[in-house]
Amino acid sequence: MVKTNRITSILMAGCACAALSACGADDIASPGEGTIVLPAPTPTPTPGTPTPTPGVVTPAANCPSIAGSDQLTDLGTISNGTSTWRNCGFPARFNSSTAIAKVAGVVYSMPGRVDVGTDQGAASTNTAVTLSIDPGVVIFAGTGNTFLAVNRGNKINAVGTASQPIIFTSRENVLGTATDQSSGQWGGVVLLGRAKITDCLAPAAAAGTTACERDTEGASNALYGGANDADSSGRMSYVQIRYSGFVLSGSSELQGLTPSGVGTGTQLDHIQVHNSSDDGIEIFGGSVHPRYLVLTGNEDDNLDTDVGFRGTVQYLLSVQREGNNIGDSFLETDSNGGSASNNGEDVLPRQYLKVANFTAINRSTTGSNGSAMLLRGGADLTLVNGLIVSPTQTCLRIDSATTVRDADTALQDAGKPRYISVSMQCLPATPYKGNNGVTAAVVQSIFEAGPNSTISYTPSLTSLFINGATETARPATDPKTIDAAFTTTNYVGAVKDSNDTWYAGWTCNSVTASFGSASGNCTAIPTT
Repeated sequence: MVKTNRITSILMAGCACAALSACGADDIASPGEGTIVLPAPTPTPTPGTPTPTPGVVTPAANCPSIAGSDQLTDLGTISNGTSTWRNCGFPARFNSSTAIAKVAGVVYSMPGRVDVGTDQGAASTNTAVTLSIDPGVVIFAGTGNTFLAVNRGNKINAVGTASQPIIFTSRENVLGTATDQSSGQWGGVVLLGRAKITDCLAPAAAAGTTACERDTEGASNALYGGANDADSSGRMSYVQIRYSGFVLSGSSELQGLTPSGVGTGTQLDHIQVHNSSDDGIEIFGGSVHPRYLVLTGNEDDNLDTDVGFRGTVQYLLSVQREGNNIGDSFLETDSNGGSASNNGEDVLPRQYLKVANFTAINRSTTGSNGSAMLLRGGADLTLVNGLIVSPTQTCLRIDSATTVRDADTALQDAGKPRYISVSMQCLPATPYKGNNGVTAAVVQSIFEAGPNSTISYTPSLTSLFINGATETARPATDPKTIDAAFTTTNYVGAVKDSNDTWYAGWTCNSVTASFGSASGNCTAIPTT
């Protein structure tokens, strides 16, 4: 059994045991640990010391301590002019399993690249180190060139709640200088797994094997890939990732969240990526099944999938930032390239993305793709129960003749893309585009062949993304008939009606989208 170093508060004595019944959800250890953690004591004001104003944070006296070598560094305090927190710095690498506790008056920071464990290699089967993070914890990047790398054979257990999400963000956000237009202030979160990928670094390596691995864009020695599609990189639930996308090297930027070679044993759900200067989420290979994604204000694609990803996504809200023509496609699906030994676009595993119950609000009129959806490089795609509002862009662009071939079992080719119960509002003059041997007429014929799909769609969405009468009237298809990994639904879009509030509380509000009074502002750090 791997020993876990639990962070415990050494701030002040005096919290009576009898007070435990009033301490709330933060007192409970991360799910599965079965350990009760004493909360940080509430300081007793000394004579002549004013009681802190409600909603204003005062810093903890010290950083929590960790048994063993993975010590936090007390970096003093950090303030936005109203609230002040103790700034507790992570080590550059977690060498043993560690749990990060929610402690009043504490925020945690990353000094640069922070690694969870060391790479165990593509053929390994163990779990060496697990980093657990409690609900409500705030972690910020101490510098722009900062990212969290969960290496192969190690795990993250970042599990927030609907009322206490975990927040990864920038130093500027904590200082109070981030705005609704801020982006690219740090790197992001990278999960490195041992599932199958393509486009191997080694020219002679066979795709989908332990010999096939890749390095993370803009980084070095952040390797991913293997042959275990059931691999687990842990769990991330009820998490916000704000203002990411820093340029690490050259033109290489990280996304908000980058699952790379991540297997089905990984759980990703209730995740918001806000104002990334690159993609919101880019999935490189693997077979994970993300659920309940909110992607807001990101400046490239909101969801991008590459190098042999074969998985499903269900319940997706994608909203481009309003004004300034920010954002490219809501969805880019690509299996282009591959090493020469892997036969280019026909390399296996062949990418096959399936998305169910999504709502995409596209506002940009620019972007290199000029379309709400881009499909290319021989990738397969099925979309079901979707709504696309893109009145100033082409809705659907398909590049490459290999993308629109008939099914071929030997090539894992599922055949032409499928659009089932998908309704689109597009730029009237050019709703479809084709390239590299694909004509706009071919793209149109493929979309219109989909049952219950239409381009004659006039939205009646309320609060930007909640289904109205038009959407309720649209015929839906049970996604479970498409893939057993999906949950059965009987409606199109990501949000069925005003009673469907899966997005509320754990998300943050901005000029791009508001998720209701239960959600805080993206420019603010919670004070409780």
